[in-house]
Amino acid sequence: MISCQLDRRTESWLRLTKEFVLVVFAENLQLATDNWKKKMATIDVHNLNGEKVGSLELADEVFGAVNEDLLWEAVKHYRAGLRAGTHATKNRALVSGSGKKLWKQKGTGRARIASIRSPLWRHGGTVHGPQPRSYGYAFPRKKLLGALRSALAAKLQDGKLLVVESFEVKEPKTKAFRASLEKLKAKGSTLLVSNYIGETEKNLHLSARNLKGVELVAGHAVHPYHLLRYSSVVFSKPALEKLQDSLKASVPKRKLQKEVA
Repeated sequence: MISCQLDRRTESWLRLTKEFVLVVFAENLQLATDNWKKKMATIDVHNLNGEKVGSLELADEVFGAVNEDLLWEAVKHYRAGLRAGTHATKNRALVSGSGKKLWKQKGTGRARIASIRSPLWRHGGTVHGPQPRSYGYAFPRKKLLGALRSALAAKLQDGKLLVVESFEVKEPKTKAFRASLEKLKAKGSTLLVSNYIGETEKNLHLSARNLKGVELVAGHAVHPYHLLRYSSVVFSKPALEKLQDSLKASVPKRKLQKEVA
């Protein structure tokens, strides 16, 4: 009889505990969802006439904190890859001059000499001079993606990130496209990021190629160096959505857990 009462009390206690845990979990989940929605920033979407046509939600994982150290490393790596590395000096085997021994080894009272091309002589070869080489080096992909997230966040904080519905240009007119950029208030040097540059974007390429300080790149080829080099950045909506999804998926799980906590 006593054991039956204990079993009933135990079952009742377990049921209450389970219900309590589920309620607390649901409240925490709702609170986390609300905080996540509050963190989600939005940006206006315009057309090429400068008119607002909608808005786009920006993920906090992508447009969050700015890591300046990581940006510096990414820019240094990119600029190192741009170096030609074609410097070269001539050693004693490459400089011009006879290979004949100038005077005999002994008996003259002068220092012994083998060749006029010796590095000890004027117009002789250079010792340990620079030779052609590559300045490129390996850079972790995770660090590159982290730098790209930081660059996007920095542009958003500075108010230099613009989004257009699409880059559909009816005819290749440089003057008309410059007017569109002025309507978008893209001042100074401008980077254009399109989802795909091909035959469908031919008019865009022809319209933008002669504009001073304007560069067009594809969304999959954009680099933190590009975002930091130009004053304003104009994304097409499909390009920014695709890039945001890719960068969001690359965020380390440990970082996500810290943000939720």
